Formats: sequence, C-alpha cells, structure tokens
Amino acid sequence: MTRKLKRYFRHIGHFIAFSICITTIVPEKSTAADDDHLVIATTGGAYERALREAWFDPFTSQTGIKVITVAGTNAQMRAKAAAMVKTGNVSWDLYLQGDIQASAPEHRDYAEDLSEFCRQFAGRPDLADDACSAAGVRLLSTATLLAYRTNVFDKPPATWSDMWDTQNYPGGRTFPNFDDPWRVLAAALLADGVARNDLFPLDIDRALAKLDEIRPAVSLWWKSGDQSVQGFRNGDYDIGQIWLTRAKALQSEGQPVAWSYKASFLVGDRVALIKNAVNREHALKLLAFWLNSPDVQAKVCEELSCTPPSSAALGLMSKEVRSAMPSAQDIKDYAIVPDAKWINDNAALMLERWNAWIQ
Repeated sequence: MTRKLKRYFRHIGHFIAFSICITTIVPEKSTAADDDHLVIATTGGAYERALREAWFDPFTSQTGIKVITVAGTNAQMRAKAAAMVKTGNVSWDLYLQGDIQASAPEHRDYAEDLSEFCRQFAGRPDLADDACSAAGVRLLSTATLLAYRTNVFDKPPATWSDMWDTQNYPGGRTFPNFDDPWRVLAAALLADGVARNDLFPLDIDRALAKLDEIRPAVSLWWKSGDQSVQGFRNGDYDIGQIWLTRAKALQSEGQPVAWSYKASFLVGDRVALIKNAVNREHALKLLAFWLNSPDVQAKVCEELSCTPPSSAALGLMSKEVRSAMPSAQDIKDYAIVPDAKWINDNAALMLERWNAWIQ
C-alpha cells in the first residue's frame, strides 16, 4: 500500500468511507466596502454554487469581505495564473488546482509557498497530514469514476471493461478532453486487462489502441465539469467518466445517476495563492476560515459527496452521505491512487500523444 493511500486511510478510517471563460458572481448582500474583496477562480457550475453557499457567503457575513469568483477549467487557470505572474498584472488572489498539478515543480512558479501560513495548523489532530502544504490548502478529496443512468441498464455497469462493452451496455459514452489525459489512458488500460499494481508507468500506445475501439461510441468529450453535467441532463451520454462531485450534484437535483467505486481514481483539489496577490491577507483569511470551520467543510461535502480535510467535518456529515462514500474495502480493492510524479514528469508527452489522437 502506498504512503499516500495510508494517509488517506488514516484520515477517513474512523468514519467508513473522498483569456478564460469568466463569470463574475457577487453576493447579493454584503457589508463590505467596494474595495474589501478577494477574487478566487473555480471550475464553476454546481461545484462553485456549493462553495458559495457553504463557504464564501458565510465568510462574507462574518468578515465583510466579498468573495468574487471567476470560472474556467483547471488548464485555463494554470495558463492564466502563469501569464498574470509573468506580466506582473495579477488580478486574482486564489485559484483551484488538482492535487497532481499542484505537486508539479512548475506550480511554484506562479503559486506562493504557504509553508509559513501552514505552521498554525501543524499538529491539528482533526486535519489530514497534507491539509495545508506549501502548494496550497486542501479543499477536498474525491474521485474520477464511472457514472451511468440508472433508468437505462438492467444490470448496472461497474468496471472500465463494462464501459468498453457496447454490446451489453449500449448508448453514448463520455470522457474528459483537456490537458490532463492520464485518467482516460488509465481507464483504457484497466479495460484492456492491466492490473492495478502494474498501471504506472502508463503504456500510452496500448491505451490509445484500446481507445480506438470505443471512440465511435463517444458522444461527448467534455472540457469542463459543468459541461459533463449539462451533457447528462441533455441525454448526450448514458455512461461515462466524470467527477464524483459532479455526479453527486446531478443526483442531488433528481437526475437518474449512480456510479461505481470499482472504476475510480482517487483525486483531490487544492486552493493555491497566486504570487503577488493584491488581496493576499483577505485570501489567507478565507483559507484559514475553511480549515477552521468543520461545519462549513461538512456542508460542502454533504452536497458534493467528497471527503473534507477535517475528520471533525466528516463526523458532522449525515449517515446517508457517509454510507454512500467509498468504503475502506472499496479503496483497498479497487480505487487507483495515481502516480503524481510519473504523471507530472510525462505530462507533455501524454498531451502531445493525446492531441494527435483526438484530432
């Protein structure tokens, strides 16, 4: 078992268990002055709504500091943050990044080192070991997994092999298509019979050959989490690879969706502070508010079916939501903990091969 997986078990073991397209949203009510604000970039949609209702608005009510949001994909955020720091024209304060990308050396080129800020949270027994790190503050842990319509299949699909089985599981498919293709390649390899423990390093040639088989059935290559949600609502696909947070949001709105932890990759989101942020102190207050508020974390993860950084928050979540999260046995037997170092070291190669294939 990897060290990262052991940390994950320690965190949830006591509770059975995880230019940009800009939309600016200002809270309806705020006591803040016009210049008393901060700007955070998120992935938008239902994900952002959950953060606003449970985290941003309560923070504004308590501090008077407005939280202004802009929305885009993680790839767009990275590119925009890098450009702002390089040109010295920084208009954001915080932005979301996947755990894997936040561990890359390039991340430190445009994200401030939070080691000093994190000292105040060191040794907190309720917080995960990496709840606050140099790369940023852990927002949540979740999964990328196989989701499907519950009103279509007599026998629910459960594995990536089922995803490729268009005879027994007909209908449109969906996969992500952005600058982070490792999870699609990994799913293809698992569907082709590669064992979990042999998955990394990824055999890119073999994965693309397997993807050739399913390509005609893919009706949506989603670019953002919100697009994957809208694609489900529109009936663009019946089975696909999406984020658990988005699948749970669909379920919460009454959509006929379920998912399988037997086809899942453990992932997480981290909040980074951009270098030379104009509203740096306000941004740090928002991060501290998150880590110091188990009730806020619980509300977010209650809505999105995620694992918060605080075990105290996990304990505040309903039994219903906790029971729907992956069990320790699910994680031990099926879930994939990605090799972040290999992914970061080979990101350019994977993207080059992926872009050539997807065209």
